[in-house]
Amino acid sequence: MKYGFLALALFLTCGAVAQNPYISLQGANESAAGVVVSDPRTILAVDITVERDYVLSGPYARYAQKFLGVRAALTDKTTWSIRGASVALLDSENCLRAEPVAPASQRVQSYAASDTEFARLQPDKTDLTTPSLEDAARAAAERIYSLRRHRLELITGEAGENVFGEGLAAALAEIDRQEQSYLELFLGKQVLTTQTHRYVVYPQSDKKQYIVCRFSPATGLLPDSDLSGDIVLLQIEPSGSARSNIEASPKEQNVVQCRVADPATCTVVSNGTEYARAVLPVFEFGRTIRVALPRRK
Repeated sequence: MKYGFLALALFLTCGAVAQNPYISLQGANESAAGVVVSDPRTILAVDITVERDYVLSGPYARYAQKFLGVRAALTDKTTWSIRGASVALLDSENCLRAEPVAPASQRVQSYAASDTEFARLQPDKTDLTTPSLEDAARAAAERIYSLRRHRLELITGEAGENVFGEGLAAALAEIDRQEQSYLELFLGKQVLTTQTHRYVVYPQSDKKQYIVCRFSPATGLLPDSDLSGDIVLLQIEPSGSARSNIEASPKEQNVVQCRVADPATCTVVSNGTEYARAVLPVFEFGRTIRVALPRRK
């Protein structure tokens, strides 16, 4: 009877602490299911979100200033940046859990279907001569200004007086599409891709800083062993306040051991910029206490 009551008490205690990520049973304990060995530990998930900005130079880029009055990128360029980060618990038994990694997304700053090729504009089939690159750029610029005049005439009603409603919207959309195709020949394309990578960190009681990975604006996220990038660092600062008001007195005999986690501040920083901060229970910086089991009445 005594062992049955002890097993029931342990089972109820397990159920209570399982809902609290700040305390967990420690050591070997007997429950209704048998002997359970528990060694509380904390696993952290650090998610780093980066954005890739890819600029594809247009074939008429050198003439953008001359014919359109704007500057354009003359060479292809890829730039990476850290857009954000997060740190959370990664433990199925705790009530705080890291969310699944967000899928990669991509945005193309153009109306074209392809993000790696420019629109193929048909030459004038009535002319057999091959224009120079500058003449082709001049013709494309003239087409852009012509499309803009037609758009203004449609909007002000100076042209297409019978075009209204859905027809007007479709005509304006087609003008926008054609203008974008010509503008891309001068200004190029910009493709923005967002990716999130997850890194798992196992805290240690004698270590407060962890190199999660490295980052380079030219190549993005790198392994922690690649010295060409800046360090992405996880800093854990214990609060030293791992306390519990259920700790048993030294005279209590009918007890179980529990581990109380420390509410530590976890920060993700890189190159002097802080990207994430969270207060999470870390068992490695906590302490072990004795908890009294309920007495049988």
